[in-house]
Order: sequence, then C-alpha cells, then structure tokens
Amino acid sequence: MSRKLVIEADGGSRGNPGPAGYGAVVIDALTGELLAEVAESIGRATNNVAEYRGLIAGLRAAAALDPGARVEVRMDSKLVVEQMSGRWQIKHPDMKPLALEARDAASGFAAISYTWIPRARNTRADALANAAMDAAARGETWSPSAAEPPAAPEPPRKGGWVPPSTDPTRTLLLRHGQTPLSVERRFAGVGDIPLTEVGVAQAEAAARYLANAGIDVIVASPLRRAQDTAKAVAAVTGAEIRTDEGFRETDFGAWEGHSFAEVAERWPDDLAAWLSDSGYPPPGGESFTSVAQRVSVARDKLLVRYRHQTVLVVSHVTPIKTMLQLALDAPDTILYRVHLDTASLCTVDWYDDGPAVVRSMNETHYLPSA
Repeated sequence: MSRKLVIEADGGSRGNPGPAGYGAVVIDALTGELLAEVAESIGRATNNVAEYRGLIAGLRAAAALDPGARVEVRMDSKLVVEQMSGRWQIKHPDMKPLALEARDAASGFAAISYTWIPRARNTRADALANAAMDAAARGETWSPSAAEPPAAPEPPRKGGWVPPSTDPTRTLLLRHGQTPLSVERRFAGVGDIPLTEVGVAQAEAAARYLANAGIDVIVASPLRRAQDTAKAVAAVTGAEIRTDEGFRETDFGAWEGHSFAEVAERWPDDLAAWLSDSGYPPPGGESFTSVAQRVSVARDKLLVRYRHQTVLVVSHVTPIKTMLQLALDAPDTILYRVHLDTASLCTVDWYDDGPAVVRSMNETHYLPSA
C-alpha cells in the first residue's frame, strides 16, 4: 500500500487584498514526522488567492517527496476545501486557474482528499503564512528555505515526563517596569503609559541581569512602557528590537485607569462575569479568549522565525500569563491564579517535538530593593 501524507496549508493577506503570504507543511500520517515546510511572501493578493497558493505549494512539496502517495489535505479555508472537493462551483475568474494548477499538482497521487479543520488545529501552516505576510507588509520576500531544515518531531507522547529531543527556542518573558497605574493597582491596557523613575531603574536592572543571556532578538509590545523597557535591554545587549502587536496588553475598555474597587462598584455584574468566564470582555474591551488567540499566533510566528534562538519578549501581564498557559497546557483559570511583578522574568523553552518547559516564573531577584 502506498504511503499516506498529510498536507496542512494556509494563506492570507493583511487587508484582503493586501500584503499576502502562504505556508504549508507535509507530515507522515503514520509517524507524525514533519517532512517538509514551505512558505513565501507573494506581494499583494486576496486571502483566497493566498490560500490556493499555499495548497499548490503543499501539493508540490508532497509530490517531490512521494509522487504516488495517498494524500489528505487539511485547511481552514472552507472555500478551497469545498471547491477542490467538487462540492462548490468555482465562479471567480481568479480562482479557476489556481484550482486547475492545484489539480495538476495532485494528479499523480494514488488518492487525495480535502478536509476542513478549524484554525486552532492549523497552527503550523498558519504561523508560516503569518511570517510570510509580515515580510510582505515590509516589502520583503521571505521563505524558510534559507534556514536550516526542520528537525523531525517524534509522535506526540502522552503520560509521564520524557526528555526533550531537540534544542529549544528559548523565550525570556519580561514584564515592563513600573508605571503610575501599576503603583496604584489600576487597570492598564492599551493606554500609552510611561515608566516611573522606579520603572526605569527596574528596566535598567533587568538589562544588566540579561546582559549575558545570549539574547538574539527582542520582540516587544508596541506600547510605550514595553518599548522603553526593551530599549534598556537593547542598549546593553545590542539586540535588535522588533515590534509585534500580538504581545500588547488586553484592551480593558471602560475599565482603563480604574481600580478594582472602582470597577466592582460601577460594573459589578460585568466584573463577576469577567472573573468567571475568560470569554467575557470588559465593556468596550477585549476578552482573555481574544487575547489568547492573538498571543498564540504571535508565539507561533516567533517559533518559526527565531527557531532555536533566544528571544526576549517584553510584554505585559496577560500576554505573559497566556504564554505560560500555552507552555503548561493549562486551563484558562491559570490567568487568575498567577501573579507577575513589574519587571519580572519568566523563562520558557519550546521544543520542536511539541512539549514546552517552564524554567522559571516571576523572577525579581535582580531588581533594586524598594
């Protein structure tokens, strides 16, 4: 019987149409081994064009590995899956040549099927596509081909602890220094809040501590308090700062600038719902579930772009807690049960074969005494 391969493909654009890119991976269906990954920034295009380009690239990569294989394609594009399965007509003139190109690329396989999967189950292709879109938005071309080939992950393991099989991508998660709102324990979300003098001293102390941490790149929230903290570390380490919107703080909406007691008095029902349901947003704000979705994408992009490097992520309470939640595979209740001080540091190692290891949480020993 012929070998079975799984293709996971994705594509998208920033603006539809806008800066676009695609990504795809080819996996051995029996062992779970990652056999190939392809991605490319393609300039300006629509989401659907990028999705088809990702499919075509994945099919060609699979054909290069085993032209006679049985193939299952998994995508989160309902349109592409239904059109390639023959259940939906292809009416748009831009889609017809792409569909024909995809069919030609798949013509030699022993069998092929198309399966729709939710975006949450398409994270590897999604991360590659997002990295390609980011490059397209900067007017650059990008593909993972110049990087070292991916290590083949072992099948997922269940049960007890096993040693990791590859070198990790290390993330050092640094919360920004103290701000006026953190001193007063007020909700601080998307407002551009400066550091206090203490906050500046904390950032400089963290920078001295991290001077010999081997940081390859700094990825920071766009908000001022995170950027200023990142600049302090960059001044000592010489590492480049890159900004990622995915790591900004939660939008607390109407609660911005208010204390917990003030919120409890003015919005008691909303606060009770927010504390019991991570999908419930503050009035006019953003739920923790929404934050988790963008942080997860930012994490995936980071793991693709800076594979096996040491990355300092300068961010805020909620995104850092979310990174810990992802690493621990923990329920969302962890968000309410972890405390992070200003300018504290957490360390997480992410391995290619799936597991992550939390090495430290809320380190503050390097900070000046109050």
